[in-house]
Amino acid sequence: MRKAFLVWVMGCLLLSCQHQPEWQLVWEENFDGTELDTTVWSKISRGKPDWQNTMSYDERCYELSNGTLILRGIVNDDLQKDPSPYLTGGVWSKGKKAFDGGRVEVKAKLKGAQGAWPAIWMLPFESEKYGWPKGGEVDIMERLNYDSIAYQTVHSYYTYTLGENKNPRNGSTGSINPHDYNVYGVDFWPDSLVFHINGTKTFTYPRIETDKEGQFPFNKLQYLLIDMQLGGAWVGEVDPTGLPSEMTVDWVRHYQYK
Repeated sequence: MRKAFLVWVMGCLLLSCQHQPEWQLVWEENFDGTELDTTVWSKISRGKPDWQNTMSYDERCYELSNGTLILRGIVNDDLQKDPSPYLTGGVWSKGKKAFDGGRVEVKAKLKGAQGAWPAIWMLPFESEKYGWPKGGEVDIMERLNYDSIAYQTVHSYYTYTLGENKNPRNGSTGSINPHDYNVYGVDFWPDSLVFHINGTKTFTYPRIETDKEGQFPFNKLQYLLIDMQLGGAWVGEVDPTGLPSEMTVDWVRHYQYK
């Protein structure tokens, strides 16, 4: 009996290790045409945080061409019109398109520059209800300058306000091809977030048992941000001679577990 039980357990473990989640595509954006789909996307407005303080509606920061969206960071040539030394393009689905768990992937190519800080990330669809960082933040991709790695990170009241970023660790990096397209993704599970680059798992952030507040606030509707930022305390100073910088987005895909 004991031997039979052990055989059964080993068989179950083997099947579990071989099992791969099956994902069904439920929505995609291929950026066909010459105009943004304004039922899904808006251009990101200017704001005070480092990631938002050069955002612009300037048409030169945006291009739809051959089924791609190109977001640029450029030198501002009219400081009378806008005092920001640089102008950058970004889009978000805030207030329009919500992502309900599942897998989110974005295929993008990055043209580096000193001070370039492209990002693909998610925030709660009802951000105003929760506030930052209590609502959480999921950074699917951040890249600095000309790096051959991308940062993938989560932020929350637990990690940011309480400083609990090692139990469990709240971020990691993964290798990218710095001169070509890469696919950046995250899977939302009830008990974890699983990050990957080009189909290879890079990092898992689990829900844990803790008495401390706000450790896993990610089981809620999210919206997506894709932005090409320049400068800031993290990435450092911008070298204007290396501009424009660009992020070319081929597609966005949302899957649900089948």
